[in-house]
Amino acid sequence: MARGAVIVLALVMGLVALTGPPWGGAIQAACAAEDSRVPLPAITKGKGESCVAETGFMRRNHMNLLDHQRDETMREGIRTTRFSLKNCVACHAVPGADGKPVGADDPRFFCTACHEYVAVKIDCFQCHASRPETPARAGLREGFGGNAALSMIGKDWR
Repeated sequence: MARGAVIVLALVMGLVALTGPPWGGAIQAACAAEDSRVPLPAITKGKGESCVAETGFMRRNHMNLLDHQRDETMREGIRTTRFSLKNCVACHAVPGADGKPVGADDPRFFCTACHEYVAVKIDCFQCHASRPETPARAGLREGFGGNAALSMIGKDWR
């Protein structure tokens, strides 16, 4: 008897899995309805003609691309710019009232708009800059030999 119940449950779960996409479309349509209680995020367009990859692909996979970029940079020393966080920030900077780019703590910030909507915490900007690098900031960083933190490694601080 218990074995029969397991088989029926498995069949029902399989049926749900196979017919799920139409339900997903109905759920998505309900969420996008004008009477939705949660407003959709305002997504600003980047500065370039197009993103480094197709928009839908980037929305689904940006976190994997950034993680892969981080791993290659930190573990293998490979520095490329195609999927670098620095380039994302530079292209998707949102100007504030003063004309200067807003930071990650501002709800208008490119990443914050969607991440708050889907309730996902962004931890990138605990260490990384959330505003594009200006020539003055770049010069300041170069004054420390390229990277202040790395230039201090191995120094005797006694």
